[in-house]
Amino acid sequence: MTGTTVDVLGPIASPQNRWTDDVADSTSVLDEVVRRSNLLGADRALANQGGGNTSAKGVSVDHAGRETRTLWVKASGSDLATISPAGFAALRLEEVLPLEARGSMDDAEMVAYLRCCALTPDQPRPSIETLLHAFIPAAHVDHTHPDAVIALTSTPDGHSLATEAFGDEAVWLDYERPGFQMSKRIAELLRAAPNARAVLLERHGLVTWGETSRAAYESTLEFVSRAARTLEAAGAGRFGLGGARVRALEDGNAEGVLYGSLPRLRGALMDQGSAVVLRVDRSPEAIAFASSASAPAVSQMGAPCPDHLINTKHKPLVVEFDPDAEGAPELSMAFRVGVAEYATWYRGYYERNLTDESRPFARDPDGPRVVVVPSVGIVTSGADAGKAKLADDLYHRAIAVQNAAEAAGGFRSLSEDEAFAIEYWPLERFKLAQLPAARELTGQIALITGGASGIGRATARRLAGLGAHVVVADLNGDGAREVAGEICSIEGEGRAIPVDVDVTSEDSVQEMVRRMVLAFGGLDVLVCSAGIASSAPATGTSLADWEQSYAVLARGYFLPARETLRVLVAQGVGGSIVFVGSKNALVAGANASAYSSAKAASLHLARCLAEEGGEHGIRVNTVNPDAVIEGSALWSSEWKAERASTYGVNEEDLPSFYRARTTLDVSVYPEDVAEAIAYLAGPRSAKSTGNIINVDGGVPAAYPR
Repeated sequence: MTGTTVDVLGPIASPQNRWTDDVADSTSVLDEVVRRSNLLGADRALANQGGGNTSAKGVSVDHAGRETRTLWVKASGSDLATISPAGFAALRLEEVLPLEARGSMDDAEMVAYLRCCALTPDQPRPSIETLLHAFIPAAHVDHTHPDAVIALTSTPDGHSLATEAFGDEAVWLDYERPGFQMSKRIAELLRAAPNARAVLLERHGLVTWGETSRAAYESTLEFVSRAARTLEAAGAGRFGLGGARVRALEDGNAEGVLYGSLPRLRGALMDQGSAVVLRVDRSPEAIAFASSASAPAVSQMGAPCPDHLINTKHKPLVVEFDPDAEGAPELSMAFRVGVAEYATWYRGYYERNLTDESRPFARDPDGPRVVVVPSVGIVTSGADAGKAKLADDLYHRAIAVQNAAEAAGGFRSLSEDEAFAIEYWPLERFKLAQLPAARELTGQIALITGGASGIGRATARRLAGLGAHVVVADLNGDGAREVAGEICSIEGEGRAIPVDVDVTSEDSVQEMVRRMVLAFGGLDVLVCSAGIASSAPATGTSLADWEQSYAVLARGYFLPARETLRVLVAQGVGGSIVFVGSKNALVAGANASAYSSAKAASLHLARCLAEEGGEHGIRVNTVNPDAVIEGSALWSSEWKAERASTYGVNEEDLPSFYRARTTLDVSVYPEDVAEAIAYLAGPRSAKSTGNIINVDGGVPAAYPR
């Protein structure tokens, strides 16, 4: 995005019909609902990630060979876009339907009852809104959260606009939290409205149905399209949230401001809870919203839909920023002050709305998940890149709803108590409890130089496996991209990025750190592992070789450490720097004076930095490996032949030579060194700094003393 803000906040578009006839006929009712679900989920303006639910009714055969009327309904926590047959729960419909005659039923009782109706004992937990699907007699039922319908039902004139648009084809239900009572009320409304083909749920969504899967799908699209056209007519000339209040910064200027302020924001958020990863959204929609005249007021009204607030909280933090008078220092201070004020509000929100139902659940971290920055865009946070992206994606949906509703007559959100009742609802908390447990480095950001091979590559893999987000930096850019791609394929999109870097170049190192901050918001761990080696007697060492050794092994450690220290100090929550040293830093040896003395320089640099970093909670330690031959770019160079010559052994015998000289009689591998680095990087070594861990199998001459 470059230039000034463009008005991109227009009407909500009608959805595209994605149904095609070139798909083979489904072999089962379950296949049909899976296909329809995937089509609905493919359009996030219809179905949020993880939100909405679908169902189908048919006949299946139970374990005893009996034909059984069955309701297949989306399982809690699954996503329509990617759901497969395994993501649906199958229930005995004849056992579910009698619940409609009940006068009341609390959530825990409903969940327990539905589990008893399961066709198989090991299936996933059915959707919170299962009874809604059961009580509507149609064969196929969809409940979605379309932007257009939420916007229509979130404006004061929404009910009258809906009546005019749909007549008796749709019934309206005032906001009610999902569950037994809502499902029962919908069934009552539909019995009294024989012509109804849809239900509009105020500030919540849409329910449609059909006797075939295609009919149900096309009914959803029809009602959403009609809602979009109604909003467009009602809001004519008023879209855009009042237009731009401030100008948008050019990309280069915006990135400069963000680079200088994101670590402050990340540190402020970490002060309010656990480690987080930040995501910067500079899309045209994000910039237009953040810079609009109405965003400061409209955004504070609250979340438009239950689906949104679970991942975005009830409202975002909006900071004050004037690009014509302020820069990174001012934005940094605005972040610090804004997060503190937001945390005060959130604690009050929690205390004001706490009930016996919500009391058993721990309060979420008090900081915002969405930060709106005029002229710049939106910054979201999460325990990992996926959660930060989810918050961003859902806030885009909120932007569309707020813009359309405001244009059509004004935006009304869920009230504070309604929002809290969803945020701390036991059934929602159950879904959160199903997420994988946090790992040792969840939410942490690690930068690894020399990450394309050997110890650096093993360290990148190990830290990622402990939950960290990893910047794989190396002069070998192709190797860095390969390692980062491998990590993302295992851990998920956005969990690693590659950076081409020359650690001897100040400009290159500064660009590496800039890219890291813009990608993740800051960092927690620096591992300096970039290396080079030469072997020759002092009399045979050229000045070029000498200076190259010091450039890579001393300057190449100092520059990344200096730049990351600046970020860590600004972030204000401590951190860990780990240097990959060498046995040679402690033990004098022949024919390696340039390499050994440069390693000794970096070892002492680590001690000096430990003293400087201590007051900021920044720890600096060194791992000293020895003879890590496997997978090392260094050992694939002339160094291997030179060291073999020095010791008078054949190259192929060098590994056994090194192993034989160790106290433990073992070979040392990159993964062994990576384990020591992971220990020093994480909380297990929280009170260790200025230290050395040898990972060399035991070389007595290198014992620290």
